[in-house]
Amino acid sequence: MNLATTVTDTPATGIIGLWNRIADQLGAYIGHNLIALSSRIAVAAIFFYSARTKVDGVLSIKDTTFLLFEEDYKVPLLPPEFAAYMATYAEHLFPILLVLGLLTRLSAVALLGMTAVIQFFVYPDAWPTHLTWAVPMLYLIGRGGGNWTMDQRLGIK
Repeated sequence: MNLATTVTDTPATGIIGLWNRIADQLGAYIGHNLIALSSRIAVAAIFFYSARTKVDGVLSIKDTTFLLFEEDYKVPLLPPEFAAYMATYAEHLFPILLVLGLLTRLSAVALLGMTAVIQFFVYPDAWPTHLTWAVPMLYLIGRGGGNWTMDQRLGIK
């Protein structure tokens, strides 16, 4: 008799059976739709709040934002002014789309790309933070935004 046989032969009334029933209940309550919605909101909040620090009013980019892209956020191949506009507008647009669940996978890909740029060119030592951002985006890219989305209503995968 080996250990694998012993574990699988445990009666449904034992501790493993009890744990498995609890796990099934948790799985029923915490399904894809709730995880996807939570992921969309979490990622959207990170980027949208960052975007709001870069502007005055609705979308007037602050002088300090341009300075950050010239001095600190040195993104290769892009002029700092162009990078400031692109990043600021992307940080506004894609989070809104995520919350709505509209073009969810595309929005997650765009923000994951932005995260990669930040990781490799701006803050390379912040990988634990960027990894926590990347995981929900990878989930959304792989599984989609769930049933509680505009994508679902429009038939977009």
